[in-house]
Amino acid sequence: MVVFYYDLTGDSLQKAADLGDLKVQRVSAPTELSTSDADKITGFWNERLATDNLRERFQRGACLWLARLEGELAGYGWTLQGDTIEPYYLPLTRDDIHLFDFHVFPVFRGRGVNPYLVSEILTTLSGEGIGRAFIDVAEWNIAQLSSIRKTPLRYFGTVRSFRFLKMNFVSWKNAPREDEGAIGSKH
Repeated sequence: MVVFYYDLTGDSLQKAADLGDLKVQRVSAPTELSTSDADKITGFWNERLATDNLRERFQRGACLWLARLEGELAGYGWTLQGDTIEPYYLPLTRDDIHLFDFHVFPVFRGRGVNPYLVSEILTTLSGEGIGRAFIDVAEWNIAQLSSIRKTPLRYFGTVRSFRFLKMNFVSWKNAPREDEGAIGSKH
């Protein structure tokens, strides 16, 4: 996995480039999520598991961020403060935010929805004076890596992990310098 970060207590971010009628909404509780949005989020894969994920994440205090293009749900992503849903590669403080499980529906791909959504989340959170934001992307996911390069997130490192006997083992690869064409660099 390739891990990226952003220091939310640093300089305030500029608003993301305007994409017309693309709006971002934060949802902090299942009661704030419309039935049609919940159906769209859970309906494109295993509906029972997706519904369980929604419930568990809200119970753990996660926020769901919805991206709407011309009023239609185009994509979403999750954030969780001070914790992660699965074991993580490094300890987070109570002020750190984990961004995870971003998805843009196929009909909206290629329009800049994901980088806009991530940037808007970072802008909102930086205004709240929280610590750092982290997101991880599979090395093979070229589309997501390209998307993340269009956001203020910075390369943190490449990590491998596995679980054995309920223990999480982590191995970090040294971060290459920017002039070596690091993953996540803007070259």
